[in-house]
Amino acid sequence: MMITSIKENLDYYIPNPKCELVYNNDYELLISIMLSAQTTDKRVNIVTKDLYKYSVNEIANLDINLLEDILRPLGNYHKKAIYTKEITNILLTKYNGIIPHERKILENLPGVGRKTVNVFLSESLGIPTIAVDTHVERVSKRLGLAKENDNVIEIENKLKRKFNKNEYNKINHQLLLFGRYYCKAKNPLCENCKMNCKYKNK
Repeated sequence: MMITSIKENLDYYIPNPKCELVYNNDYELLISIMLSAQTTDKRVNIVTKDLYKYSVNEIANLDINLLEDILRPLGNYHKKAIYTKEITNILLTKYNGIIPHERKILENLPGVGRKTVNVFLSESLGIPTIAVDTHVERVSKRLGLAKENDNVIEIENKLKRKFNKNEYNKINHQLLLFGRYYCKAKNPLCENCKMNCKYKNK
């Protein structure tokens, strides 16, 4: 019953969920997801307007200082610049610039972890996955879908058990966007929220 209510409310608040990153191909999608760690999609989209003016080959050979200047607004830009160059070079030298779709290969790329791969596989190929970022983690715990001390893997597994596989991608986007725009870390919009939430009932 609780799951039915959560799904209905998510449909009310986020009726047409979709990825908010702007990209034109798998390469741009993967890099943008990697860059989105600890920052906003909005900021990533601003930065990648400049980054993606360069071709994949040009990015691989771009001076690291120039790359850092482009990525500077994101924070943690030094590591992200290194990851961008390393990922690009690996893709060009090992995979002819084509993004592999095998999870193990993707997870071994610099700066790419399980969450990034889950988002990529969901967005690029429509593969049912649950990517647990800070928004999904926060909302899941507040709604009682996970416990306070659960880690991201435990949350992912619990969400997979609670929802049907064919719903994963939609629910994942809805939880993320609900956390981004309504159930925010600071000053969540609780006053008129329809959700039965631990945070609101404290």
